[in-house]
Parts: sequence; structure tokens; C-alpha cells
Amino acid sequence: MTEKDRKALLKIARETVKSGFSAEKYLPAKPESVFLLSKRGAFVTIHGKNGVLRGCIGMMQSDLPLYQTVRDMALEAAFNDSRFDGIKASELESLRFEISVLTPFKKIKDPKEIELGKHGVMVKQGASSGVFLPQVALETGWGIEEFMGHLCEGKAGLSFDCWKNGKADIYTFEAEIIQE
Repeated sequence: MTEKDRKALLKIARETVKSGFSAEKYLPAKPESVFLLSKRGAFVTIHGKNGVLRGCIGMMQSDLPLYQTVRDMALEAAFNDSRFDGIKASELESLRFEISVLTPFKKIKDPKEIELGKHGVMVKQGASSGVFLPQVALETGWGIEEFMGHLCEGKAGLSFDCWKNGKADIYTFEAEIIQE
């Protein structure tokens, strides 16, 4: 991803959320960048005053070009993350955007393949699944046992140690993280 691509994605996220408060919706022009036109998953994370999390929603995979996925996830993170009240217009200037652009998933057989801080992880068992972005391990300071346990129990609603019994599928991915 070029610096121009990074700036374009951050602008798309910010302008999209800003347009959520007006009658005119922001529709980014189709970019020339092959990377921004590629179909990739992405998460948009929004932090408010003092770095407080205000929303984080993403798509692990997308059939849309990356620039459109970022546009859609910015709106979802700002106004539809059920953990938070929607963003208010008065907050716009204090918001900071972070975008995680994901690589394709790789199914792994051995959790020892996970490199904390480098890999994001998705665990899936039946209809239940949960995801942690790569930065979660760095932000929490968790080791592999805590990281995987909280992912299974807290995010996927499975048992804390389901990742050890071989019944859950484990996928890794990486993310290029850009932020304001």
C-alpha cells in the first residue's frame, strides 16, 4: 500500500462519517490505485477523546473494492457498533481513525504457528466464531493462552480452551494498520 493509498483510505473513513450528519452523502470517486480496487477485508476503528474506543467494525472478507469496504465499515463503526452510542456531530474533530487492511486467511493446524502481534486470529466452531486483530495481543499484553482463551470465550462464545481440543478451526491473517 502506498502512502497515497493510506491517505485516501483515511480520508474516505473521515469524510464518510462526517457525511453521516448531512443530507449529502459522501461517495468517494473510483480510485485509480489497483490496491484500493482490490477485494480485501478491512476494519475501521474509531477512537474519541483521550483515545477512548468509540466503534470498531469490519469485514473479514469482502466482495467490494477496498475503498468501498472502508466507506461502509466507517459508517458501521460510527453509528452501528452496538457496544457504543453512535458518534455525535460534536465529536467529529476529536475522532481518530484507524484502518486495518487484512490479508487473506490461512487455516492452521497448530496454534504454535501464531505469532502474537503479527497475526490476527479467527476461531470458528460450528456457527460460532470470533476474531482478534493482530494489535489486540500488543494492546492487552496477553500471552497465547490468554489471547486464545479470551478469543474463544469472549468473542466466539465457546469454551475458554476450545482452541486446544482440535474441534475449532483456527485461521491466521495479517493486517496493515494505518492511522491518523
